[in-house]
Amino acid sequence: QVQLVESGGGLVPPGGSLRLSCAISGSFLSSTTVGWYRQAPGKQREIVAQITRVGITSVADSVKGRFTISRDNAKNTVYLQMNSLKPEDTAVYVCNARRLTDTQSSWGRGTQVTVSS
Repeated sequence: QVQLVESGGGLVPPGGSLRLSCAISGSFLSSTTVGWYRQAPGKQREIVAQITRVGITSVADSVKGRFTISRDNAKNTVYLQMNSLKPEDTAVYVCNARRLTDTQSSWGRGTQVTVSS
């Protein structure tokens, strides 16, 4: 099965930057669509960014211009570069992967991002 391990979260001041990593095993990225989701206390989970099997990227309107999703196929890792962070970006960020043959997608355990002074 596909396994995902997130890393790179932490505490940063407003305006700061973080790069999250999602290391994937069990599938090559060329066969896998990967999305970053986040969930803050009291809010529903929302998708932040996605990169498809063929490398097409998209980001949510709330983070457009600030966040970028990318991948390194050789390392089988997907990244979320987060710049100009705001307090409202505070959440647990979770990686999700899905293959064409999957009946269910796979989730990582998440990494905490806290934006605070």
